[in-house]
Amino acid sequence: MPRLYLKNSDVRSSYPVSSWQTVLFSEFEAQMCSDARPFPCVFGVAGYRQDQLRYLFLDPIDVNVLGEQLALFVSEARSHGPNTSLVLFTRPRPVQTLDAYYKKFWRTLDELARIDKSPWPAEIPETVDHPMWEFSFAGEPIFVVCSTPAHVMRQSRRSSAFMMTFQPRWVFDKILGTEKAAAAAFAHVRERLIPFDTTSPSPLLGRYGDPEGREYSQYFLHDDNQPASECPFHRLAQTKTPPIEDTEQAA
Repeated sequence: MPRLYLKNSDVRSSYPVSSWQTVLFSEFEAQMCSDARPFPCVFGVAGYRQDQLRYLFLDPIDVNVLGEQLALFVSEARSHGPNTSLVLFTRPRPVQTLDAYYKKFWRTLDELARIDKSPWPAEIPETVDHPMWEFSFAGEPIFVVCSTPAHVMRQSRRSSAFMMTFQPRWVFDKILGTEKAAAAAFAHVRERLIPFDTTSPSPLLGRYGDPEGREYSQYFLHDDNQPASECPFHRLAQTKTPPIEDTEQAA
């Protein structure tokens, strides 16, 4: 299968200056490079600056293509470096509500789970309402973050189009391997998060495995620091019922 995702240096050589791909990537670069307003995710910034991130541009989101590329990324991820992630950019379209993007995000993950050819990792619970659950694909646990143009107060989750970032769980295991390292990392992120957003840090953010925490609740954060009204899935894609038809055209 052809590799569609790109390194930093390849994006501009692959798309015209005025293309939506270049425009969105320029916005992303400005966010990652700012010293005056440092982006809170120090791991993502490090990944960008070390050219360890990979970028996929899809218009519209074709889940089969996304699944193929995500599986390929997972197989190569360790060769990219310790701060790697796959960043999915989609074409800007009319802005929808946060709730619409929330549903789009979870629908995308659900449909990915349905086409996954690999067994669910034995060490990861299959029910999302469990402190050790993590979305998994191609046999790899992956922390997923969604950014949207509907985020206003939570600028750390804002982008000009619907965007998803797939970060292998082992990236965090290396960074947060000890209590001391984890405490320092979380403190550094929080220090940068407070002046970056115009809302307080979400109480849903926490360390993987905390008995009171749930990973899925950190994937998509709302502006108002309130959790979603209900858990998006009881058992992600386990019933294998037909996926919901996506009639919403916004990115």
